[in-house]
Amino acid sequence: MKLKNKVAIVTGSSSGIGRSIAQLFAKEGAKVVVVSNTNVAGGEETTANIMGNGGEAIFVRTNVSISSEVEHLVKVTMDQFNKIDILVNNAAIFMEKTYIENIDETLWDKIYSVNVKSIFLLSKHVVPIMKKAGSGVIINIGSGVANRPKACIAAYVTSKGAVNTLTKALAIELAANNIRVNCINPGPTETPMVELLPEENRTAIVSDIPLKRMAKPEEMAYAALYLASDESLMLTGTCINVDGGDGI
Repeated sequence: MKLKNKVAIVTGSSSGIGRSIAQLFAKEGAKVVVVSNTNVAGGEETTANIMGNGGEAIFVRTNVSISSEVEHLVKVTMDQFNKIDILVNNAAIFMEKTYIENIDETLWDKIYSVNVKSIFLLSKHVVPIMKKAGSGVIINIGSGVANRPKACIAAYVTSKGAVNTLTKALAIELAANNIRVNCINPGPTETPMVELLPEENRTAIVSDIPLKRMAKPEEMAYAALYLASDESLMLTGTCINVDGGDGI
């Protein structure tokens, strides 16, 4: 087991990529803290799936854009497991296509709060614990659009660009503490959100991908496992594109 006795917080793990990461980490021996705010039933289902397969997990409902709730999440984790080895910042929200002049300021702020501020808050409260332990791993989930922007989703695209930059900044800052910080930029992935798209939209997306298919959430989870494990001990400040060549 690659993560035996490790403790991992995985935000946004009620479905899709986050759920796959949480389940694979548990399979590899980690004790997992499942985190969601808007999809409580999904978070509880992820937790039940892990425990049903012999793993160890707890669910903590958390709005990751609110400092007091993040503090509570970290406290519950420490009370339960007494350490935090891995932090996966996966929680994020998307937006419908909207021209820049029609983007509401409230929507812009909400996207940045969930997609960027949450990484700041989780890191702020988890890093002191990792520093005290002398090691740790932070994995941020970005997006392929950070490298290949799309029209009419400016708030989302720029928030994911910020994730890449923040990853590199934290990697430099925390290297002396033996805390590695990396990022995964998923390409189009078979998640519940993508499955709602009309067939013609899905066909158009796939046509632009050199490997001619969308990724599976499990493939993002395997990338996260590599970054969380000792197999990547020399990697920090890296943004891995898991996109079938879409970003080339």
